Amino acid sequence: MEKATPTLWFRILQWSAASVLFARGWQHLYWDAPFRTLLWDQAWMESTVQTVLGMDWQTYVTHPGTDWWIQQLVFGTGVFYVLAGIVAVTVHRWGRSGRVVLWLSSFSLLVLAALYCKDKFFFLGQFFEYTLQFTAPAVLAWVAVDPKKRFNGSLLLFLKVGIALTFTCHGLYAVGYYPRPGYFVFMVMSILGVDDLMAAHFLQVAAVLDFLLSVLIFLPGRIARIALVYAAFWGLSTTLARPWAYAYVATWDTVLLQWVHEAVMRFPHFLVPTLAFGLSGGFKRLPQIRQQFQLVLKR
Repeated sequence: MEKATPTLWFRILQWSAASVLFARGWQHLYWDAPFRTLLWDQAWMESTVQTVLGMDWQTYVTHPGTDWWIQQLVFGTGVFYVLAGIVAVTVHRWGRSGRVVLWLSSFSLLVLAALYCKDKFFFLGQFFEYTLQFTAPAVLAWVAVDPKKRFNGSLLLFLKVGIALTFTCHGLYAVGYYPRPGYFVFMVMSILGVDDLMAAHFLQVAAVLDFLLSVLIFLPGRIARIALVYAAFWGLSTTLARPWAYAYVATWDTVLLQWVHEAVMRFPHFLVPTLAFGLSGGFKRLPQIRQQFQLVLKR
């Protein structure tokens, strides 16, 4: 494993965590979050409502104050994410208290992933596709204790597991194991200019490559590094796909408000594979390549 440039690796972790936190903060402050999936579920919440609030279920769901408090909870969570994003960017200034905030934000993101999973019929793929997102702040907090010692083989293995879970679950949706989201097909059609049948074939091929890279990254040597390069490329492509695809059918302000944060929250999907590539020794030859490139330019 390459031990050079721990500062660069740490910056990548900061960008990964901050991007998720700021984007989720924007989502909660400007749009919404699936809190009502749980808080308005009678089977899950009725006994709690009766015990804690002393209200019957009908009164609880019809009272205007209930939805107001849920909205305040969503808004407050958004404020917390923004503050946690600032902590991620400046984590060394906060010490232990900053790391606690990052751990709490990671737990909050994990709960959010669970809410999305509940909202999508408890498909486990829906939960684990957020692995790189909800682990990003926790990984940053863990490494921040001692960056020089914690960029090690254990961290690299953890990152690879997160990459494999995220890309495998994306592949399960793309291949049709879970109901394929319509916007998957739309984005492929919009970007590549193909029909729906060709888009479905493209997604199936992409899914197979997702499954393949999720295995190859655990192999030793060059094979794993090649798979990580593809993961970084494909992660960047799928990150940019949303604003790129919808730019053709929406006004610029709609793209900025609705789709840019959807891209930003997915930055770990290419930043973490890039970090794993570097930690596995992928950048060792960069100085030699740079020198050779400079010699070619001088000629």
